[in-house]
Amino acid sequence: MKNIDAINIRYTELADSDCCLSCGKAIQFAGAQEGEVCLDLGSGRGNDVLRMADQVGPTGFVYGIDLSDGMIKKARKTAEKLNISNVEFIHSDLETLPLKCGTVDLVISNCVLNHLDNKARAWSEIYRVIKTGGRFTISDIYSSETVPEEYAKDPVAVSECWAGAVTKDVYLQLLEDAGFTQVNILEESKPYEKGKISVVSFTLTGFKAGKCCC
Repeated sequence: MKNIDAINIRYTELADSDCCLSCGKAIQFAGAQEGEVCLDLGSGRGNDVLRMADQVGPTGFVYGIDLSDGMIKKARKTAEKLNISNVEFIHSDLETLPLKCGTVDLVISNCVLNHLDNKARAWSEIYRVIKTGGRFTISDIYSSETVPEEYAKDPVAVSECWAGAVTKDVYLQLLEDAGFTQVNILEESKPYEKGKISVVSFTLTGFKAGKCCC
């Protein structure tokens, strides 16, 4: 709960700033198609949601889910101002998604899942809401080694998008355990230092080939 509170405070404060909050460009690789239902986890100000709304057209729909009160308010205001109606912004945590099973064609996210305490639960939820044959394209961070406890238990460090990271092997195992197949890394940065360790930003994609888990 400390982590969630710290994240909410930090990102609500940044909702009206010009600060870039993303560690990746998942939407550039996602390829949303006309008529698809898409979901942006940690949708922030809603910029990627609104871009996908244009890509999927009037027969498609895009959900944005974020746990920051300020970000949701900002995103809804922008969508209303631009008269974009095929979107919905939902205030929720990402470990219990408020969507029905097998309803989403594409899930994207930028530098968000590393924040979460229960990453296995979050990936299980992503798998649950994606349709059979659907996919994810997600940018995130992994650590070169296990994050020292002094940082991993610091909610402020976690909210800064690195102290909640897991190693690459652990990250990929989470995807396999959730049920995803054809997982591919699309881009990967050089390691950069954070605290006493180094971390790497990467973008990856994967598919739901199995039956609905509901």
